[in-house]
Amino acid sequence: MSDFKTDMTRIQSMIGSAFTDTGALVALADGGTMNPEKLQKTLEHTMREFERATMVLRTLTERNSPGVGGYGRRPLLPSIEVAGAVSMIDYTWLHIRLNTLLPHCRFETPTWLADTIWRLLDDYEAAGGTIPFYKSGAVMFIDEYSDITQRKVYDQDNKGWKAISNALKGRLFPDDDQYTLGLVLLSKKSSENVTHITVVDATNAGSFLDLRNGYAYVRDVYSDF
Repeated sequence: MSDFKTDMTRIQSMIGSAFTDTGALVALADGGTMNPEKLQKTLEHTMREFERATMVLRTLTERNSPGVGGYGRRPLLPSIEVAGAVSMIDYTWLHIRLNTLLPHCRFETPTWLADTIWRLLDDYEAAGGTIPFYKSGAVMFIDEYSDITQRKVYDQDNKGWKAISNALKGRLFPDDDQYTLGLVLLSKKSSENVTHITVVDATNAGSFLDLRNGYAYVRDVYSDF
């Protein structure tokens, strides 16, 4: 119970910090002024505090909710389907669809993104899926499909894609250094606002691009998940 109290105190502190920031943002919306860089930092700090609180609350819920076999197991609540899905393409390429665009993270790391990916992979394995391990090297394609009216961040270096490689390191490939993991950032105008992550063996990178650019198969897979 002492751990429960400690966690709840942490959550309360994080949310309190976030609400302090939201107060400044509300004041700004009511006619206050804030320079653009400070505004961005405030927004990202607010986002981080709410995300951290959510991460702690997720862990707390799983530790204290009854599930199969009693307390301490994963709860019997259904997964949040809107988060995304995991599938395989041609039996060897792992595909993760995130039903959101990459977050803007010039100042803060999007912890929720890595956590969501871990959970999607856990759920996929729990359902009987097998996750490949590309021990000899891999290429990861991060492909954003977005409506230009919804995409506000265009610079790739300001997007939270690094959280994805950090989440998959050690689980799909040994490391995310430049000799082990190749990275390709792609984008396409679309009525959808989703992010497709496909990891392939390094020797198959060209084949994947051929399929993406010339055939409907990969596009159909993207649309189905």
